[in-house]
Amino acid sequence: MFLLNGNKLPEGVAFTDANGNQYPANWLNLSTEKEKADVGVTWVADPIRADDRFYWDGDVNNPKDLDGLKTQFVSQTKDTAGKLLNATDWMVIRKAERNVDIPAETVAKRAAIVAEANRLETAINATTTVEALIEVLNTQNWGA
Repeated sequence: MFLLNGNKLPEGVAFTDANGNQYPANWLNLSTEKEKADVGVTWVADPIRADDRFYWDGDVNNPKDLDGLKTQFVSQTKDTAGKLLNATDWMVIRKAERNVDIPAETVAKRAAIVAEANRLETAINATTTVEALIEVLNTQNWGA
């Protein structure tokens, strides 16, 4: 973002500097870096907002309740596993009702989904900080 005297300058909006000099709406887009510097306009990267799933108001210093987050993400993990398993549940029912074998590839895929769900649930529940929870969630590998 562009700043002038510590104030944000929105692009596409005319502005006036401290000396009363007026600049048209397209000046920031058309001026050179030197022209901006001569006026005192600087560029500062926009601050990176913390993930709102884990922090209130995008503020890394204001984390949400860890126990509530754990409950939420364990539930989400179970939901994801259920949705992934749902596609092949009919094969399990067919096996139970008519003793038709489930393809080995499907058995392996379902076992991997269940194992990943169990791993994530255990790891989520073991976290002691929001940062650790984020790290665990970044390791999700459903293989689907």
